[in-house]
Amino acid sequence: MQAVSRYGDWPEHVALGLVLLGISYWRGSKRWRRIFAAMLIACALAGVSARAVKIATGRSRPNVQTEAGWNGPRLSARYNAFPSGHTAASTAFFATLAFASWRVGAGFLAIPLLIAFSRMYVAAHHLSDVVGAALIGVGVAYFVTQRFQERFEIRRNAAR
Repeated sequence: MQAVSRYGDWPEHVALGLVLLGISYWRGSKRWRRIFAAMLIACALAGVSARAVKIATGRSRPNVQTEAGWNGPRLSARYNAFPSGHTAASTAFFATLAFASWRVGAGFLAIPLLIAFSRMYVAAHHLSDVVGAALIGVGVAYFVTQRFQERFEIRRNAAR
């Protein structure tokens, strides 16, 4: 679980997105290029959103020996538990794929679930931290997909 938690962060998602973007460019698929670009944008937006909320709330992590609670704005990583940045970025990344192509993306939704579980397992987050992060991720993915949806549909209709 520690390896899942370590490798489930945004740099690995961005690297995967860039590789997939490169493959779609090489294969000449504009639709998949747009989907992978949307996945990268959603990952970035969810990460930034989660970071802003983390700093604003100042919730202590489960492994911090202090009173549990919400402490107001804090920059210390020890007080940046809510929401989970790993979970928000991963959920946004793979939910965008699921919204754009359910048939392809549905199975990949297990990855953010595994990452969320790993973050709780290593005592970096509470259950509410990963649930809040998943909601942020799904919301961002929905927003980004709606912005790109017209482009996805145009390519589908042109391919018929």
